[in-house]
Amino acid sequence: MEEPVEVRVVRGQRLLEAVREDLELYGVSELEERLEVLDAEARRVRAQIDKKLSGRAAADALFSRPAN
Repeated sequence: MEEPVEVRVVRGQRLLEAVREDLELYGVSELEERLEVLDAEARRVRAQIDKKLSGRAAADALFSRPAN
């Protein structure tokens, strides 16, 4: 008996599917809830960007040569 094959989701695929979704099918309260979720995700992404930039700045400061 063969085991079922797991379908791999490509990075970002679910986000692309979400933004292509037909919003006409949703009511106002559902759209407001969706917007709250998207706002929270945007804040999470910004926090991750800030974290990565901070780590990069720390690495640059540690490994860069001092100016003469």
